[in-house]
Amino acid sequence: MKILTFTGSTPSEALKKAKMEIGDEGMLIETKEIQKKALGREALYEIVIGIDEEMIPATYKKMKKPLSKQQPLKEESQEILFDISNAAKQISKISAVTDPLEDLYQPLSKQNITSSVETKELKEIKSEINKLTDKVKIIQNMFWDEKSPDLSSQIPPEFSEIYRLASQSGMDKEHLDSLMQVTLEHMPLKMRENSSTVKRYFQTILRKMVPIRREALPRVGTKKVIMLVGPTGVGKTTSIAKLAARYSFLMEKKYKVGLVVLDTYRIGAVEQLMQYARMMKLGIETVVDPPEFSNALESLKYCDYILIDTMGSSPYDKVKIEKIYECLNANNTEYNVDVVLVMPSSIKYEDLKVTYDNFSTLGVDTLMFTKLDETMGFGNIFSLAYETKKPISYFSVGQEVPEDLVCANSDFLIECLLHGFNRSKV
Repeated sequence: MKILTFTGSTPSEALKKAKMEIGDEGMLIETKEIQKKALGREALYEIVIGIDEEMIPATYKKMKKPLSKQQPLKEESQEILFDISNAAKQISKISAVTDPLEDLYQPLSKQNITSSVETKELKEIKSEINKLTDKVKIIQNMFWDEKSPDLSSQIPPEFSEIYRLASQSGMDKEHLDSLMQVTLEHMPLKMRENSSTVKRYFQTILRKMVPIRREALPRVGTKKVIMLVGPTGVGKTTSIAKLAARYSFLMEKKYKVGLVVLDTYRIGAVEQLMQYARMMKLGIETVVDPPEFSNALESLKYCDYILIDTMGSSPYDKVKIEKIYECLNANNTEYNVDVVLVMPSSIKYEDLKVTYDNFSTLGVDTLMFTKLDETMGFGNIFSLAYETKKPISYFSVGQEVPEDLVCANSDFLIECLLHGFNRSKV
């Protein structure tokens, strides 16, 4: 890295000199005032630019610093790395600097008389500042993890911000690398000029890769039967209540809803759901043995929606999962059961995958994720949907019934993945 200095009566003038001498390849390190403006004397500003020696144009006149100002190369390199944030602050200061002649030509502008030359120069300065700002942002993201020394050789600098965000979100690395490869192959070269356009393009790619099951209403003469399955403590019973309230009171049409409880192992869960049923005036049936399952469905045949709550079980408890399977297998009615696997968003991708694999014997149709308000990373949700190709139907974002239920959409998930959960956007 080569350290170069340029001076001018304003930071903008010094920046223009740097542009003329070495082009766009430099990185702003520091801006300082070395001579204050006084009567009969202009102010003098100095900017310090860092640039790879190979990128210095052949036409640039090489001059050494005075010995009093020279530093060992190692020390200068360290200053470049650790002063990135200071460089960003300096750029902000440059952006705020006004032209000293502004007061003189301001009255002219009020008379609709403008100087095309000055306007052009100001636009050029603004363009250069924007480019330098983006370069600093890129460098900051390239050094986000000291344990990734080869990151810059694998991922173009402009992609470093989205790579960092996606990686820190909990997304599986293999999936992330695959997505980056797709983005690199298909993204127009013109859009790679800065990290903002790269980020927008990457968001578009992510949205298109999230499988979503949009909410479908029951057709006339038919009914929808939905069974929620999943591990213990993920919020299945509360989610059943949210869905029941949604279908009964929040839709344009007030549908008739019935409940079936398979979770007779947990007396508390049965009592909780019965309390919800009494509050919402819903029919409810309990099932102890698999042969009773069909009778329970027939008892609620007057309903448009039948929601089934199941016993929670460890993904490794094959006995309980088998019990649920026996109930599904004993269904001799004409109703198809839509199996929704409910999982918490607060566990890592590997645990989500194990949970899915063990419950997949039940014929999972869609995925539902709870506790979105209890986590900072959402890449695990994306990775599971991407890996299994199973669509997401609902998100649960809190404990409130029925408010904290969100019909799944890819925009909401990708916004959470890249920027975190924001309740105001629910």
